[in-house]
Amino acid sequence: MIMGLSTTIILIIVNAIFTYMGFQDQHLFEKYKFSVGGINRGEYYRMISGAFLHADWNHFFFNMLTLYFFGGYVESYIGTTNFLLVYFGGLLLGHYLAYHLHKNDDWYAAIGNSAAVNAVVFSAIALEPMMKLYLFFAIPIPGIIFAIGYLYYTSMGTQSQTSNIGHEAHFGGAIAGVALTILLDFYHAFSRHPMLSILLIAALVGAYFYINNKRK
Repeated sequence: MIMGLSTTIILIIVNAIFTYMGFQDQHLFEKYKFSVGGINRGEYYRMISGAFLHADWNHFFFNMLTLYFFGGYVESYIGTTNFLLVYFGGLLLGHYLAYHLHKNDDWYAAIGNSAAVNAVVFSAIALEPMMKLYLFFAIPIPGIIFAIGYLYYTSMGTQSQTSNIGHEAHFGGAIAGVALTILLDFYHAFSRHPMLSILLIAALVGAYFYINNKRK
C-alpha cells in the first residue's frame, strides 16, 4: 500500500516545516490558520495555509501517518498529477464546506490537513472498496464499511459541535476524494466492485443531504 511514495514524502516534509514554524511563532500561527473571521475580512489564503499548521505533534503525526499509508497507493493508481489534484481538491472543498456552514461564526477556526488526508483515504476506498482498513489499528474491516461508518460519525459530529474535530472539513475532503477519483480515473474507480462504488456514492449523497437539512 506504499508504492510511489515520493510525492507523499514531499508533502509530509512541507507540512513538517510549516507546522514547526507555527509552533515557534504564535503570530505566524494566528495569521495563517483557517479562520472564518479572517476569511470574512478577505484573507482567502487561510483556506489553504491553515492546512499546513497543526495543533500539536500528536495531531501532526496522526495525519502524516495516515497520509503515508494511503498516499503512495493512490498515487500509484492515478498518477502524481491526479494525486495532487485529489489532495488539494480535498483541502479546498473541505475548507470551503467548513466556511459555508460557519460563515456567520467569526469565532470558528481550524488547523491541519485532515480534509486533504480524508480525500486521499476516500480516494483509496473508491479505487478498492474491499481494501482492508484497521479500526483502532487492530480490527480489520472492508474499506466500504469503514467509509459508511465514518460518514455516519462525521454527520453526527457536524450537528453536535461538542469537540474540536473539524467534521465539516473532513466530510468535504471525503466528497472530493471520491468525486475527483471517479472523474480522473473512472475505470479504476468502477472496474473492481461497481455496486460497492455506487453504494459509496449513495452514502456520501445521503450524508450531504442530512447535514444540509439539519443546518437549515
